[in-house]
Amino acid sequence: MGDGGRFPASDGVEIRPARMDDEERVRGFLAELSPHTQALRFFTGLGDPGASMVRALLAVDERRDALLAVCGDTVVGHAMSFRGGESDVEIAVVVTDDWQGHGLGSRLVRRLLRRAAAGGARTVGMDVLGGNRKVLSMIRKEWPGAVMRVSSGTVEVSTKIDPG
Repeated sequence: MGDGGRFPASDGVEIRPARMDDEERVRGFLAELSPHTQALRFFTGLGDPGASMVRALLAVDERRDALLAVCGDTVVGHAMSFRGGESDVEIAVVVTDDWQGHGLGSRLVRRLLRRAAAGGARTVGMDVLGGNRKVLSMIRKEWPGAVMRVSSGTVEVSTKIDPG
């Protein structure tokens, strides 16, 4: 996929493609997430994340993409996309508790969607827990035309990707 370069930000956070040698950094990142943040992203607590889960979060191929937000050598955010499903691409994002509320999740989403659009994706979907008010508010603000369907405690979101 295009847009493979690194873009450091003024806050010292670099958003870059995930690599397989990021396994230990991602394992540490997952372990540092609060149980609440784990539940908002994974819809359950993680316990000790296994090697197969960590590898799945790092997988990049013709159907999957993964980005990391890194501050120094520490992962502070993760975003991934998967081609397939009802939308051209399904996405999921999580930011460590200390970095939430600073726009890092939005930066990750924008970068991930630019990469997906460059690969031909025109629609995006995501599942959000109904209680995740911050993310649902961000979706309403960023994507006012998004379709939201409530289903079993989650909100299924779908919208068009703005290729800009």
